[in-house]
Amino acid sequence: MRFPERIKNYIDRQYRSPKGIIGSYIGEKMVRQHQPETLWTIELLQIQAEDKVLELGCGSGSAMKRILQNTEAGYASGVDLSKTVIRSAKFRNRRAWNEGKADFTLGDLKNLPYPDRHFHKVYSIHTLYFWEDLLKSLTEIYRVLKPGAIFIITLSDGADGEVWEGVKELLDEFIPMAKSTGFLEVSLIRGSNSRQYHTVAVTGKKPS
Repeated sequence: MRFPERIKNYIDRQYRSPKGIIGSYIGEKMVRQHQPETLWTIELLQIQAEDKVLELGCGSGSAMKRILQNTEAGYASGVDLSKTVIRSAKFRNRRAWNEGKADFTLGDLKNLPYPDRHFHKVYSIHTLYFWEDLLKSLTEIYRVLKPGAIFIITLSDGADGEVWEGVKELLDEFIPMAKSTGFLEVSLIRGSNSRQYHTVAVTGKKPS
């Protein structure tokens, strides 16, 4: 089925920053769709006891809930452009929120509302396509990570055996830029397919 351009643009905007009732639905839809990528990303993070973890584009807070319930993370923060999904994330993680083990912030990746050298792990799942300024976002990730800490950015680069050229070009820009920002051991890791989509992750480490 081919959608009219205006409907396609509306759907694309909702996936970038969900709003209203439709946005709440899309946020929960993404929770269901992205479970395999979420579990894989959490495994890659190798979260240790008392780690402070930040999710960029936290959506409805499903990954954060898994981290808070199933790892020894000391604290989890989530930042997102959408008030709609921030509200859902707070509700989904209301116990951790009330206990002061989680926070959810409306914010922009180009200007993260956190102090320098604050997090042990930074991750993001299916948001890189929407980053408006790769260099500023990478610089902010570098700033908020502690020395020796890591980032993991998970996304899809194709489906049904087809490589998405636009995403390939994005990765061809992002990976060298991460290295030039100062990250070490920057690499592309390939995971198993999620539904028909090819899952990959870019990882990097801030120097100790």
